[in-house]
Amino acid sequence: MMSGHYTSIENQKVSGSVPAVPDPQSFKFSDSNLQTFPPAAQGKIGGSGGSRPPTNVNDTFSKTVSSSDESQQSGWFQAFSLSTYKPYFDIDTIDVLDRIKDSLYPFNGAFKEKTASNPDLYGPFWICTTLIFVAASIGTFVTYIAHKLKHQEWNYDINVVTWSAGLFYGYAIFVPLCLYLILKYFSVPSGLVQLLCLYGYSLFVFIPALCLSVVPWEIFRWVIAGVAGFMSATFVALNLRAHIMSAGERWLLIVAGIFLLQLALSLVLKIYLFKITV
Repeated sequence: MMSGHYTSIENQKVSGSVPAVPDPQSFKFSDSNLQTFPPAAQGKIGGSGGSRPPTNVNDTFSKTVSSSDESQQSGWFQAFSLSTYKPYFDIDTIDVLDRIKDSLYPFNGAFKEKTASNPDLYGPFWICTTLIFVAASIGTFVTYIAHKLKHQEWNYDINVVTWSAGLFYGYAIFVPLCLYLILKYFSVPSGLVQLLCLYGYSLFVFIPALCLSVVPWEIFRWVIAGVAGFMSATFVALNLRAHIMSAGERWLLIVAGIFLLQLALSLVLKIYLFKITV
C-alpha cells in the first residue's frame, strides 16, 4: 500500500510539470464603435499633420480631381464618353416636333436662335435613321413592282442600305464638322453640336420627298428633288447667314458654298435614290 502522505513541491522546477500560474492582471479594453471605420489612427499616420484615410468610402470617388487628371479627362477625351452625349438626347417629343415643323418653313431663319441654348442630337439621329429605312424600303418596293410589271426577275440589293447609311450619316456628321473648322478659321466659331442639330433637321424634308418618288413620272421626281433640295439649302443658309456675316467680306462665299452643297446632296439623291431601275 502506498503512503497517504504526499511530498509537497514548492518553488521547484520539475521536468514535465505545469508551471505556476502568475497572478492575474487586469486588462482594460478600449471602447470601440463598429459604426466608425477605420478607427482613429495614432502615431505617424494619425497625427494632426499626417494623412488620414477617408471617413466615408464615397469621399474616394467624390474628391476633386487633380489638375493632371482633369487635363487628361478634358478636351477630346470627352468625345469617347457616353455621358458627354446624354444631355443632347434628353429632349421632349413636343420639342422635336416643333423643330421639325420649323425645318419645313425655311424662310423663317429663327431655328438657330431657338436651339442655341439646348441643341439636341436625338432628332438628327432618328431623322437620318428614318431616311435610311425609307430609302431602302421604298427603293426596294418600287423596283420590285417595276420588275413584276415587266415580268422580269427581281433580286434584292443590299447595297441600297449600306450606301444610304454611309451617305446620310456621313453627310450629317462630316459636313457640320468641316463647317465648324472653317468658321473657327475665320474667327466666327459656332458650336459643333448646334451645327449637327441644324444639319440633322435640315434633312427631314427629304423623307416626304423620298415617299413621293414612287410616282412613275421622271419630271415629277426632278421637281420633288429640286424643291426638297432648295428648301433644305435655304433652311441651313438663312439660319447661318446672320452668324457668318461677322466674318467680313467672305461671308457671302461661305453662305453660297453651304447653299450649293445642300443642293448637291439633293442632286445625288435624285440620281441614286429618286429613280426606278429595271
